[in-house]
Amino acid sequence: MTADPAQVLSLPIAEIDPTALIRDRTRLNEEALAELMISIAGTGLRQPIEVWAFPEPFEGLRYGLISGARRLTACQRLGHTHVPAFLRTPKSIPEAMADMIAENDVREDLSPWERGRILNRAVQSEMFGTLDEALKALHRGASRLKSSRLRRYATVVGEFDGILHTPEDLNGRQMERLAQALRLDFGPLMHAILLEKRPKTLAEQWDALLPALREAEEFFREPEPVTTPGRPRRFFQPRPDLRMRRERTPQGWNLCFSGPEASGMLIESIMDEVERLVGK
Repeated sequence: MTADPAQVLSLPIAEIDPTALIRDRTRLNEEALAELMISIAGTGLRQPIEVWAFPEPFEGLRYGLISGARRLTACQRLGHTHVPAFLRTPKSIPEAMADMIAENDVREDLSPWERGRILNRAVQSEMFGTLDEALKALHRGASRLKSSRLRRYATVVGEFDGILHTPEDLNGRQMERLAQALRLDFGPLMHAILLEKRPKTLAEQWDALLPALREAEEFFREPEPVTTPGRPRRFFQPRPDLRMRRERTPQGWNLCFSGPEASGMLIESIMDEVERLVGK
């Protein structure tokens, strides 16, 4: 990417497309944004945003935003019509995305979920064929350890995107625990728990998933012997309207039945079979 660092242009905000790239940030911190607005109102924008020029204008838009989403938003909210900007010349859209990610990596203000999300979005948009290609292009020079961690984050996002509430609030340790459970094939069980309990906040979702996460960690330390393919069976859905799962508790195990067909009559029949199986 080339640019004259001394050349700062004043560009019309209305001509800048803030969504030209898949953004790594999923939300703006309102408190930090308010502080930035106060700073801009007092002394102006000290760090220009970065854009590139479209080959042809589209619906009045002439530039795509590379970095500076918060700065651009702050200027918009202050009622500014123009914004200071560096005009960059990226070789490709992936290179522009890599520079955006690099800037946010320096500030370290992205959540683990947001870091995994942009990798998923880049693959889903067919910008890259595989997650490894996206990692290599968007996180140039990342260590093997960092690449592995980002790959796990992306796996969690792929599994729970649209399911978890405010997932940007998950910390790195929580993302790692979810990733480990997914590696051990606890995904169907975790989805069944969330479908059954329907928690309304991230905190409630996390509390609902904790028994499964603890079981996954115990299974990781001491795997159960596998005598039959597909075992141990943690979740079973014999019919669309009937779901059964097991749940580890400090006292032992629970069998949980849910769905429209989980009636008292069915449970009585199951209790009869359990009594027959284990003996009176």
